[in-house]
Amino acid sequence: MAAFTIATGTGNWFSALALGVTLLKCLLIPTYHSTDFEVHRNWLAITHSLPISQWYYEATSEWTLDYPPFFAWFEYILSHVAKYFDQEMLNVHNLNYSSSRTLLFQRFSVIFMDVLFVYAVRECCKCIDGKKAGKELTEKPKFILSVLLLWNFGLLIVDHIHFQYNGFLFGLMLLSIARLFQKRHMEGAFLFAVLLHFKHIYLYVAPAYGVYLLRSYCFTANKPDGSIRWKSFSFVRVISLGLVVFLVSALSLGPFLALNQLPQVFSRLFPFKRGLCHAYWAPNFWALYNALDKVLSVIGLKLKFLDPNNIPKASMTSGLVQQFQHTVLPSVTPLATLICTLIAILPSIFCLWFKPQGPRGFLRCLTLCALSSFMFGWHVHEKAILLAILPMSLLSVGKAGDASIFLILTTTGHYSLFPLLFTAPELPIKILLMLLFTIYSISSLKTLFRKEKPLFNWMETFYLLGLGPLEVCCEFVFPFTSWKVKYPFIPLLLTSVYCAVGVTYAWFKLYVSVLIDSAIGKTKKQ
Repeated sequence: MAAFTIATGTGNWFSALALGVTLLKCLLIPTYHSTDFEVHRNWLAITHSLPISQWYYEATSEWTLDYPPFFAWFEYILSHVAKYFDQEMLNVHNLNYSSSRTLLFQRFSVIFMDVLFVYAVRECCKCIDGKKAGKELTEKPKFILSVLLLWNFGLLIVDHIHFQYNGFLFGLMLLSIARLFQKRHMEGAFLFAVLLHFKHIYLYVAPAYGVYLLRSYCFTANKPDGSIRWKSFSFVRVISLGLVVFLVSALSLGPFLALNQLPQVFSRLFPFKRGLCHAYWAPNFWALYNALDKVLSVIGLKLKFLDPNNIPKASMTSGLVQQFQHTVLPSVTPLATLICTLIAILPSIFCLWFKPQGPRGFLRCLTLCALSSFMFGWHVHEKAILLAILPMSLLSVGKAGDASIFLILTTTGHYSLFPLLFTAPELPIKILLMLLFTIYSISSLKTLFRKEKPLFNWMETFYLLGLGPLEVCCEFVFPFTSWKVKYPFIPLLLTSVYCAVGVTYAWFKLYVSVLIDSAIGKTKKQ
């Protein structure tokens, strides 16, 4: 606390926050890590030991390279540092290899790469309106946003316990958003194009970038009512944007095009042979759909409307990742999820095109694209909820309505990540970290908007408080019941379905807010 006070007094509070969370990350080094640790070790070995022509064909391990080429080159660069720690980690045939030096290298590589995330957060803070700033440092929107991003609970446990490299990737996304707020459109477009070739999940938000850049950069003027002035279209700007995207794509995919391996690369990036849902259902629409199918199948069997011999044997909660058939409801295909996703994002895209509200309107559209893709996408991972939570953090310090949606989304979304850490030593860590982050988020935003109406109504408060009994039931009661052996999937099922309700509600509430704001803006202009 003394160090924090000194840093505050000298204006270095941001550095203190960044240093503090870095120390916390170092303390988490010995904790549990998931199979993603072996995934990235194997990618280090592949890119270091094999020629580029074999990167996307190598299959000694089940954890084959399935990220875009820029990430493969990132692993290649890391591997040349890794060899000074432990050469054995770079052997493709050393499956599940994990020495103490390998652990330290991989953990510290994630921490080191978070420097980009810290810089991006600082740039985003410069874009925040400080009109609501209170007298105290801790009441300033920039301070609150810095804590919400730097100390984000989900990012901490996914990257620094579970193990992934999301920090610097989100850093690229936040930095591109900051550049668009600063009207440095070409830089923003370049950063996002680079990001897509690091991790293709960011395609979820590509429609928001494409429409915003076309509408607000390629068209240089609007009519008094806010509609497009078609004569202001700039071919030079369109060509410039196209050239940026083309050059980045050529640098990434060019070597594989020359090797005639693009089909193989794309088959790794988009594995549609996997099932609709991951082993643990992400808390989205399909979780509710699957749960309804299970309920209907149970009722059908009880009432003898269904033949037990015709029930598909593949269980959605068995831990398998595979295609399956629903029992009662129609089975879902990848095409069906694509259509649902496109339908879900279209209203937000229309609002961004016809009633643009500047960078803030873009940010809301981006969040809705991320959430809609999470809600209706094919084989969505639960970790993808961070793609909506982090940009929503920027909106939360601007308006009370957005703060309310953010708190519901982030609390529910973060709790849905709990099953990622299923080992006993990490139980108190994840509960304590989430409690601290959630309490700070709610109290700081309530203070920021204390002159406005309450952030939650009674129904929202009741729902969020229900996460407590749910955790007690899943972690402390269920393991001691007889159902643990017969129905081991129940905790995951309850967590997924309960959180899906909250995420769906936040998505719907944000959509209503965007549509109402667009209608109000139209009325005012008329």
